[in-house]
Amino acid sequence: MNPTAFLSASYNPWVVLASVLIAMLASQVTLDLARRVRTPNRAAARLWWLGGSLAMGTGIWSMHFVGMLAYSLPIALGYAKPLTFASWLAAVAVSSAALAIASRKTMGVRQLVGGALLMGAGICAMHYLGMAAMDVTPGIVWDRVWVAVSVLIAVVASGAALSIFVWLRSAPIRRAKLYQVLAALVMGLAISGMHYSGMAAASFPEGTLCLSADSLSDGKLGVLVAMVSLLLLAVMLWTSALDVQSKTARLAGSLRAANAQLKVVNAELQQRAFLDPLTNLPNRLLFEDRLRHAVARNARSDERSGGRGLGKLAVLFVDLDGFKTVNDSLGHAAGDTVLKEAAARLRSGARDSDTVARVGGDEFLLLMEEVGNLADCINLARRLLQALVRPFDTGGSPVMISGSIGIVIYPDQGHHEKLIASADTAMYAAKRAGGNTYAVFEARMELGAPDQLNLQNDLRYAIERGQMQLHYQPKVDGRRGQISGVEALLRWTHPVRGMVSPAEFIPIAERFGLINALGHWVIEEACRQMQAWADEGVRMRVAINISVHQLREDDLVERIRLALERHLVDPSQLLCEITESVAMEDIKATQRAFEGLARIGVFLSIDDFGTGYSSLSYLRQLPARQLKIDRSFVNDLETSSDARAVVDAVVRLAHALGLKVVAEGVETAGQRDVLLGLGCDELQGFFFARPMAASTLLDWTHGRKPADTVDFSPSVLHEDI
Repeated sequence: MNPTAFLSASYNPWVVLASVLIAMLASQVTLDLARRVRTPNRAAARLWWLGGSLAMGTGIWSMHFVGMLAYSLPIALGYAKPLTFASWLAAVAVSSAALAIASRKTMGVRQLVGGALLMGAGICAMHYLGMAAMDVTPGIVWDRVWVAVSVLIAVVASGAALSIFVWLRSAPIRRAKLYQVLAALVMGLAISGMHYSGMAAASFPEGTLCLSADSLSDGKLGVLVAMVSLLLLAVMLWTSALDVQSKTARLAGSLRAANAQLKVVNAELQQRAFLDPLTNLPNRLLFEDRLRHAVARNARSDERSGGRGLGKLAVLFVDLDGFKTVNDSLGHAAGDTVLKEAAARLRSGARDSDTVARVGGDEFLLLMEEVGNLADCINLARRLLQALVRPFDTGGSPVMISGSIGIVIYPDQGHHEKLIASADTAMYAAKRAGGNTYAVFEARMELGAPDQLNLQNDLRYAIERGQMQLHYQPKVDGRRGQISGVEALLRWTHPVRGMVSPAEFIPIAERFGLINALGHWVIEEACRQMQAWADEGVRMRVAINISVHQLREDDLVERIRLALERHLVDPSQLLCEITESVAMEDIKATQRAFEGLARIGVFLSIDDFGTGYSSLSYLRQLPARQLKIDRSFVNDLETSSDARAVVDAVVRLAHALGLKVVAEGVETAGQRDVLLGLGCDELQGFFFARPMAASTLLDWTHGRKPADTVDFSPSVLHEDI
């Protein structure tokens, strides 16, 4: 027997293909299981690891024996049972190691190299144990080069498999399945390459006999191994699919639960986004949205009905008067209580279809839809004012505040995008009128807004810069034709604009909180001037105007008393004039102030009488000494019998109540004569003299008559009014 002669071997290509497919299928299952072994559930992970090790190991092992089935020699072949079982154990062991390594969270280069060597050694052990199970004599002749190649392929394939495990973790979800199939193809070819390179290293000398031919024949073993392996792999794939379906169902359930929770969260977020957290009323964002929809509905309705649609819209801007004092004196907790109660009162006073929103600290907006006319808005505004003026309970002393309301109607009063701004402008007009009232928007209210802002900035420093001064207009005794006193009128000489009209800067002072400072200065300056005149030998009675803001100051009486004492002025020389509308607006505050001033000896007058809504019972309660007839009645005296009748009635009423009557705005001799004929006590107006500086008035009392005065005696009366 020639020792260099070997048995000729051949391969069945179809069985070879089957072995390669089994290797790829085993790789696919391995990659799929590698993801599942990393589940956070430890018990499930251990089960997947155990089942995966068996499936993967059996797949690799079966690929080896199917490959052996494809291998044909001219002798009968068989396999020893112990070594065959040992090769299967090696395949399962290497699979368990591979899955354990793949389940790690991180894998560095050292772990990758070590894992590749361990897996390569296991695959080689499985393969060469399987070859050793062929108990042949003489023994197999090995080609060392091909053995080295097979070992290298086993190690490289193992390293590639581990790298693929790591790579698939970060692969995009949409492409992960495709990448996994491609990776299974690569791994299957690598495993098959290792097997067939190992087979190429084996040669069987001629005359070789297989001593294990009667143990496990290659044909029966191969078919059995293939069937068991395929069945096991199919079961593992089916189990994996069931797990995916179960997870999908659980995920769907979780998504449904999360979606339900998300709806709750969205609803809560939406509520927070559109509702005021303190009062639970709509906020500005929701109010503006409802306003836009209301305007759109009205427009569509008008188009369909030819202008006879849903009616008009109205926006009411409500601001609380005196709320800052509540916060400053009682604290923010009490302020929040007032705000919540005010919100409840506004909501209760409004119609069910109206939207009430809180848009600022103490500012509220109200949207009225299907408004018939202005009277509907005014009636609602009056209800709201009545609701706000009631005492608020904060746990201590009752809190008294009021409200100022601005009203704008769409489409009568401007573009829909300016409704809120217009209502705000009207609200400030209501505040200028003293608060606790309403004002309807008019276009003139918003003229010159930038100019007003500049004036407001200059007005803040006008007093300290010496730009303010008082001018004095004489009051003339109707019977004697002599000066009975003067009215102090505030004047502002602007360094750039020149003389600024009080009709222009007084509303600005009221709107921006400067009116009290101006009022304090007027009191001080009038008393100082009376003292200066007294030093010149002239005792002059001076009338000053008291604003509604001053009237509500608790220290008004004390402030006036101290100014009189400081300048050594007799209180009877000072006359405080309050307009009828202001006096009647808050009769309790007016009565309290009037009584306090009367106690210190200051004389009091009701100004602009006839323009308000006086109650005779209230009028009798006020310690006033004088009524001033509004100039609107004086203007028409010469031509209107109605005007003469009104003035006659006022004079008679005043005299019946023990009050003297002053007519202002007298500009003609005819008006003077009518007023004197009706029994008016004092006259004031341009016909006698225009307002003049203090020095000019002093010259006049000394006989130096100004050019724009009529000819009458300028001497000053010293009798009581």
